[in-house]
Amino acid sequence: MSLRPLLQAVAAAALAATGLIAGVTPLRAAPSLQALQDALNSSDANALGAVLEPGEGLDPQQVERQRQLLRQQFPDASWSVKAGAPLRDGRATTELTVTGSRQQGPFAFRFVGYQQLVLGANGDRFNRQEVIRENSLLRTGDADLKVSLQIPDAVLTGQRYDLDVVFDDPLEGAVVAGSIRPVTAGELLRMQTPDLPLEALGGGGLFKSVQAPYQPGTQTWAVLLVHPKGIVAGSKQVRVVADRADLNL
Repeated sequence: MSLRPLLQAVAAAALAATGLIAGVTPLRAAPSLQALQDALNSSDANALGAVLEPGEGLDPQQVERQRQLLRQQFPDASWSVKAGAPLRDGRATTELTVTGSRQQGPFAFRFVGYQQLVLGANGDRFNRQEVIRENSLLRTGDADLKVSLQIPDAVLTGQRYDLDVVFDDPLEGAVVAGSIRPVTAGELLRMQTPDLPLEALGGGGLFKSVQAPYQPGTQTWAVLLVHPKGIVAGSKQVRVVADRADLNL
């Protein structure tokens, strides 16, 4: 069984799902979330241009390239955009979910990606955003293996923190393997797969302690778990902040 096609698929899916990133301005007068959802789901390559414009951290052409890449990986990809719960400082949030599936040889892939965003706009187009939470999962197998990504949404600069990726159900003697690695800035930019060498796992999952960078920003982690009943791959972004008040937005 070759895992390389799976790794390529999850990297492309996870990175393409993060097409709307960066920015710090809250949503005010703006196009509707329905218009954004319609544009993301449109077959028209120019649809996003009607609701997005270049701005701080936002390149509509790059968003379109990422959207097309996800559609290549999952032709039935579908985006859902809805209002989320406000942050503690009162800023409105938007929840974006993308799902997709495909068959590749004996493997049936099922993908779901999630983002909680703070959007900003200039008139009738979005031009900024801040990612509050972000994760994705890609599964194979007859049924979805239940897995918990116990990775924090935010940590302090220089802080040590735990990365725990756990099978929710008992292994019952099953032999499992896995890997977790950071995704570099260059890999994110090029939407490339990090090397994920598999290691035998004990204790029902992956458990790793790491140190956050000393500069604010983000870290993205790529995960791969192999179980006799299927394969789970995923990604999770961690915000790295200097102010403790920014840990729980």
